[in-house]
Amino acid sequence: MTKDTLRPASLRRSALPMLSVPVIALAISSMVISTTAYAEETAKGTTTAANLPRILVLATGGTIAGQADPRATGAYKSGQITGEQLVQSVPGLDKVAKLNAEQISAIGSQDMNDKVWFALAQRIQQAFDKNEADGVVITHGTDTLEETAFFLDNVVKGDKPVVIVGSMRPATAVSADGPGNLYEAIQVASDPRSRGRGVMAVLNDKIEAARSITKTNTTSIETFVSPNGGPIGYVDSAGGIRFMAQTSGLKRANYALPASDPLPRVEIIYSHANMDAIPIEDAISHGAKGIVLAGVGDGNTSKQALEALEAAAKKGVIVVRSSRVRSGFVTRNVEVDDDKNGFVVSEDLNPQKARVLTQLLIASGVTAPAELQRAFTATW
Repeated sequence: MTKDTLRPASLRRSALPMLSVPVIALAISSMVISTTAYAEETAKGTTTAANLPRILVLATGGTIAGQADPRATGAYKSGQITGEQLVQSVPGLDKVAKLNAEQISAIGSQDMNDKVWFALAQRIQQAFDKNEADGVVITHGTDTLEETAFFLDNVVKGDKPVVIVGSMRPATAVSADGPGNLYEAIQVASDPRSRGRGVMAVLNDKIEAARSITKTNTTSIETFVSPNGGPIGYVDSAGGIRFMAQTSGLKRANYALPASDPLPRVEIIYSHANMDAIPIEDAISHGAKGIVLAGVGDGNTSKQALEALEAAAKKGVIVVRSSRVRSGFVTRNVEVDDDKNGFVVSEDLNPQKARVLTQLLIASGVTAPAELQRAFTATW
């Protein structure tokens, strides 16, 4: 019997309705397999607690931990349910892994910040270095999930799996997607084949890489996609976990976590029709060490804005050209003379991830355009 065949039918495609924290507490006894039933299963030789992987669940809040709010239909407050309650509310997890849940924060991911990022990175690294866990699962809001995943992918060392998971519907929704997503995330983190793949995101039966995943819809549970590469795997209720590529040949760049937060100030400037230089000049006046252009098309912008970026680069401000377009690569020296202006192109990274990498590079003392460009293309 495989781990997946033990998965409760109610979680194979749709999530459990979770009405409130009190209801969760009352339902735990009926939702989670009892100690007696578990002992009977182990006696049959189907599984043993001793050989289950140890998974550390780090909760940060988000919609997955949200509760309904009476202000409007469908309204909710993020981060109202603890990580421990989330774990206890999902049946069958005790047959997948030995779980330990810790609360890192209780915020909506629109409020995600460097302090929480550093706390996550430090706790994950500690758990791996001290052999406290075989894998880590992070519960997170969806709005900035991709940025947290990418940050951690660049600073956490080792080959043990780190999986980030969220939901588009709160825990109190009639068809909440959080429980099913959490079950699958723990499955993936528990699978030996997940080692060496860096930080992954698991939502809606898909496994996505931290570098490529992005949110594409405001409300749909199908919101997360990897536009340039597609999912790296799938979680199938019938067939188990299927990875689409081997880990051999995968390359990851790791940077030392700075001694303390915050990370250097890097601003994203969004390009648009009739754009002038004011947003760029304003960012520099407020101490930006780097500017990421969310450019039109292939990372381009207006003549006025481009001239302001050229002037900024001459003053030592790091300028990275990215694109506001959802997919595709930004290419050097096609529409813009990057070599002459000292610009960097983001390749496949969207503006929000290009900002994270620029922050880490500046914090690591990497400021020469040629070195910066090599870092942006390091995994290709």
